[in-house]
Amino acid sequence: MMRNSAKAIIKRDDHILVIKKEDAQGAYYIFPGGGQEKFETLEEAVRRECLEELDAAVDVHELICIREYIGQHHEFAEFDRDIHQIEFYFLCTISEEHVNGEPSQPDTDQIGTEWLPIQHIADYRLYPKALIQPIQNVTHHPVYLGDVN
Repeated sequence: MMRNSAKAIIKRDDHILVIKKEDAQGAYYIFPGGGQEKFETLEEAVRRECLEELDAAVDVHELICIREYIGQHHEFAEFDRDIHQIEFYFLCTISEEHVNGEPSQPDTDQIGTEWLPIQHIADYRLYPKALIQPIQNVTHHPVYLGDVN
């Protein structure tokens, strides 16, 4: 099954806000966001997902990247083999933190959130890796990244 996923690249003071997870290799990071629901715009999906996962209201700005993710082609194939989604990454800023006191629906296996310094994001296990360069240079036009990790 194929689906759309709306993701947030939340910037503040030369840092990005990401979801922290952990596996046998240690900490790794992903962007907040998730599946678009029926009759929901991508911007509405980003706002809803940030409230659910971060307990933060966000202002959604320009589309930075579009990534196609076909799970069977990537290192997490044992978990994601049947996933095929188109991910839309929007530049966002936080308009209000701690809206409800805590995230209502944290991401699966989420152990926290963290502000990573943009200048050093290549030093972290950040997925998808292909977004590191576009994040460090957000003056470009939106780009279709294809099926990359």
